[in-house]
Amino acid sequence: MEKVPASSVTDQLSPERLLQIGMGFWASKTLLSAVELGVFTELAGGPRDASDLIERLGLHPRSALDFLDALVALQLLERKESVYENTAETNIFLDKAKPSYVGGLLEMANARLYPFWGSLTEALVTGLPQNEAKRGGNPFDAIYRDEASLRGFLQAMTGVSLGAARAIARQFPWADYGTFIDIGAAQGVLPVQVALAHPHLTGGGFDLPAVGPIFDEYVAHHGLSARLRFYPGDFFKVACPSADVLIMGHILHDWALPQKLALLRMTYDALPPGGALIVYDAIIDDQRKNNAFGLLMSLNMLIETPGGFDYTGAQCRQWMETTGFKGVRIEPLAGPDSMVIGFK
Repeated sequence: MEKVPASSVTDQLSPERLLQIGMGFWASKTLLSAVELGVFTELAGGPRDASDLIERLGLHPRSALDFLDALVALQLLERKESVYENTAETNIFLDKAKPSYVGGLLEMANARLYPFWGSLTEALVTGLPQNEAKRGGNPFDAIYRDEASLRGFLQAMTGVSLGAARAIARQFPWADYGTFIDIGAAQGVLPVQVALAHPHLTGGGFDLPAVGPIFDEYVAHHGLSARLRFYPGDFFKVACPSADVLIMGHILHDWALPQKLALLRMTYDALPPGGALIVYDAIIDDQRKNNAFGLLMSLNMLIETPGGFDYTGAQCRQWMETTGFKGVRIEPLAGPDSMVIGFK
């Protein structure tokens, strides 16, 4: 077989994709700074001339146009002449005044995750978290230190869970059940989405006591206080409240395998016969080749936790069957998320 000259192979290939991935943090940080500065919220009120927008955002003139035009090139803004406006996407999802706002996750990424990910190599070599714990602190102490930081974290959880919550409200056979509780409910986006879609259901959310007032406020804002209540507690210290359906979203991946199994046993014990557990995360495909977000989220668990990791559908099915669940099945949700459903 004739050997293809190396120069010929080089001519056929391009380094563009490698460079785009390697320099991807440029685009990422530009978006994160735009969210921090409130660009999209400012433009939600309507298009603005460049000079007006620059003044309202408090930008230095040196690179203000480069910044705004980079957002145009990234298809995050639109521009006609010198007038800027949101795209349909950014207008819906990055305006802080709208209930569809998912920028809480990006705010947390900007304030916390972005600098911590600079130490990924160290995390890969040591296997140790690179967040506040690296300096002897506790990341949850940093998150829960005051209402503003806690509220920001809970809004981030709403941002990462909204799509999955709406899909679960559509896809799960809720007509067969009467009550449900979301374990680790955060602000309450999943209970709210399910209750809005199914008026016969009652339920609530189970989370640490400090979360309660923010959960209650979010539920009240959606007019659901009569049907959704808050259950305070630490799920490693107190029994899980019982309901026909229990849900754990973006919770299981926080923990090492022994804790994962303990949480699954806890939910199994709390369910009545015939009850169901829904676990949802950025479930990694069984071949571990396609769900890049799920695999990167698992690296984020390396950065953020002592033992957490994301997992495949096959792994979760095995864990659930080991803890007693029957009829375990996996269903895709929105984006990279999937849910694993098991029955008692």
